Amino acid sequence: MTKIVNGKSLKPKSGLRPRQIVMLLHGFGSSGDDMIALAPHWQEALPDALFLAPHAPQRCGMMAVGYQWWGLSGFAPSALAAGASSAAPAIDAFIDRKLDEYGLTEDNLALVGFSQGTMMALHVGLRRPRAPAAIVGYSGMLTGGSELARGHHVKPPVLLVHGTADPVVPIAAMHIAESELKRLGVSVTSHVSHGVPHTVDPVGLRLGKEFVARHLT
Repeated sequence: MTKIVNGKSLKPKSGLRPRQIVMLLHGFGSSGDDMIALAPHWQEALPDALFLAPHAPQRCGMMAVGYQWWGLSGFAPSALAAGASSAAPAIDAFIDRKLDEYGLTEDNLALVGFSQGTMMALHVGLRRPRAPAAIVGYSGMLTGGSELARGHHVKPPVLLVHGTADPVVPIAAMHIAESELKRLGVSVTSHVSHGVPHTVDPVGLRLGKEFVARHLT
């Protein structure tokens, strides 16, 4: 198993030992450098949270810079499910290591993803032995929904945010994910960002902060 060893972090604003962990999972060809930029906007609402933005273990094969959770060879559901499944053990091990390091549990953990990172946040978060406190997914999709229906899954609260002008992952992916998650008994909140492309807009940023702060008590 490939191990996650690099990334960015932001310590609790309170200056105290972390009482929560907010894990930020970046998109394809990006890095923890991009995702950690969310953290300063959320610190006021989550003063005791440690923000972790790991780099994916693989260098992105299609770009000179950046990382990938797995190589995107296509958007067929089977290929996406297989890719997310192959990347999950590294994230699970990283989560286990960090929770153990700070004496925390899944009740103290929120997973936040963007694009391919959303696929990973949902894949990992719904399959943990215990449910994380919350999952936020920006501009992504759900992989392996049929497999989830047949096997073990937990039911953390989920927020999905997606722009109507996203040229990379169509907004239809959010509606499909919402429908599949509800069929699994997962509590889902969704927000459509009108006219927003493949990015996180200020409204989505605020909604994510409020959602995580509400569930990470």
